[in-house]
Amino acid sequence: MSAVTEISAPPGVRDETRLMANALRFLAVDAVGQAKSGHPGMPMGMAEIAVALWTRHLKHNPRHPDWADRDRFVLSNGHGSMLLYGLLHLTGYDLPLDELKCFRQLHSKTPGHPEVGLTPGVETTTGPLGQGFANAVGMALAEALLAREFNRPGHAIVDHRTYVFVGDGCLMEGISHEAASLAGTLGLNKLTVLYDDNGISIDGHVARWFADDTPARFEAYGWHVVREVDGHDVDAVDRALRQARATSKPTLICCKTVIGKGSPSMAGTHDVHGAPLAAEEVVATRRALDWPYPPFEIPAQIRSLWDARERGETAEADWTARFDAYRRQFPNEAAEFERRSRGALPTHWRAAALSLVQQADRAGQSIATRKASQQAIEGLARALPELLGGSADLTGSNLTRWKEAVTVQAGDEGLQAGNYVHFGVREFGMSAALNGVALHRGYLPFGGTFLTFSDYSRNALRMAALMKVRTVFVFTHDSIGLGEDGPTHQSIEHAASLRMIPGLDVWRPCDTVETAQAWVCAVDRDRPSCLLLSRQALPFVSRDEEQIDAIANGGYVLRDWPEPVGRVTKRVVLIATGSEIGLALAAVEPLRAKGVFARVVSMPSTTVFDRQSRAWRDRVLPKDVPRVAIEAGVSAFWRQYVGLEGGVVGIDCFGESAPAEALFEHFGLTVEAVVREASRVAC
Repeated sequence: MSAVTEISAPPGVRDETRLMANALRFLAVDAVGQAKSGHPGMPMGMAEIAVALWTRHLKHNPRHPDWADRDRFVLSNGHGSMLLYGLLHLTGYDLPLDELKCFRQLHSKTPGHPEVGLTPGVETTTGPLGQGFANAVGMALAEALLAREFNRPGHAIVDHRTYVFVGDGCLMEGISHEAASLAGTLGLNKLTVLYDDNGISIDGHVARWFADDTPARFEAYGWHVVREVDGHDVDAVDRALRQARATSKPTLICCKTVIGKGSPSMAGTHDVHGAPLAAEEVVATRRALDWPYPPFEIPAQIRSLWDARERGETAEADWTARFDAYRRQFPNEAAEFERRSRGALPTHWRAAALSLVQQADRAGQSIATRKASQQAIEGLARALPELLGGSADLTGSNLTRWKEAVTVQAGDEGLQAGNYVHFGVREFGMSAALNGVALHRGYLPFGGTFLTFSDYSRNALRMAALMKVRTVFVFTHDSIGLGEDGPTHQSIEHAASLRMIPGLDVWRPCDTVETAQAWVCAVDRDRPSCLLLSRQALPFVSRDEEQIDAIANGGYVLRDWPEPVGRVTKRVVLIATGSEIGLALAAVEPLRAKGVFARVVSMPSTTVFDRQSRAWRDRVLPKDVPRVAIEAGVSAFWRQYVGLEGGVVGIDCFGESAPAEALFEHFGLTVEAVVREASRVAC
């Protein structure tokens, strides 16, 4: 690592950085005060760190927030959002002062925690501590892989860094351990984390509950660590950031700071963490920091010091010139890079998707849907070079790897090219990192684990839905059908629980064709998806072309009742998903023998079905016909479809350890049970 030259800023520069830092402080103080809620302590404490990063290192263009080769900045300690809003406003993003004055108000662009897609310049939604850190690991991973894939000698079109602000809370969260360990193992050297080491959290001084040797911990992960940096000295932080640029490892910069810096009576206490300063304390703070300006007033001189628009335009123009030279020499690669940076699918995608589903239908295989998923992935990988997969140490069980997949791993010259990541036993870290990959753009990420372990990653699934990112979560071993591993591994409540997350598409396909269609829909939509897949083989179901197309509606008529002949016949609708479709189909003839005609509705995705038109939903589920739902999971979820008078064949207890066939019999998931319940409700 090259030595860093010690530079002392002249007095004039020190005065400028002091004024710039104080501008951030008072924007936070004033906005939190006006909102009467918020977190002023962190922005006041990290102001100088922000000055060092945003004015001396961060490559960005406020006039074009989505420039592909910009540095990514993640505020993992998202409660300090006013620091980020102040930075975006002062550097020239489309975030006017009036928006800062509306901090935490309805429909403003300055919500309590940063939200991607709402505020220009915000890269990810943060708030649940530690997840921004893991998102950043995914962003750094995407940058490194794109650089390997697209850069050519003399043409470094992908060359940016990922910076993260974290606090004690982020580093206490277990996800930070998962993400930091993975980043160190992969050697993500363009990832730099600045740790706000102020020793304070909501409950007080953290030494009583967070006594880790944090620098040693990160060194053990394989990180470069810069210890004991004065976080209120812009030049010291600048030197540490230059060290980070010179190392072959990810870097943690430990910045010693005082929370609420500048407040005469509250600095260094937990009282300033999450509440506005009292009016008299605001006056005292202005006096202490020699800030004579009224609320929200930033003098033009200080604004000009912060303004990054011209610098950003110059940086992007330089990159554009270099990219044009790249395009002339590598036109195909340039076009592909631009497509993937937009998140657009290839022009041949529709044909490839149709072929994928048709092949599954023609093959007519009775296999586990996890195997059907693997076959779909094989086809997708040929059509989508941006596909980036992985598993949380269950590759052979999730069947997430395809024949041409190349493992992503660290090498002597940085991260090697690849498209398959072994995430290790890190379900939460994997899921949040996948979200970071999706946010970065350039790849379409997916990752697998067992459905019961979706509990570990649940908050990352929720954040994926909140952010509307195209991440695919593959969950296999979806029910008691996994058998002998027993109740710890058998999902009972998980499908219903995931379906309750707004904006998350949840698929539980019944065979190869539904699995292929589920994958196509997951790729085709700008939202996250969960695929719930079986361990055991499931029978292939024949369909006509119209039914195959209807799978994309989430629910459709798989087998219809015949027209009544002669006397009026009782009717019933059997709704099922996944492995239980077989039970519904097998119950049709026994019910007919009892004078009950059954329509079988396959509902691989209730979440997608619920978005369909009223006409479609009424066509599939007629209002005047009683219904029975069949699924190896909690029964209460299905009451919204069958009503209080309808029937449900499900499971409302934990499983047992035994072969799958014995378990289905033991828990009453049988054809006889379906016939009995359908006969009871039929009319």
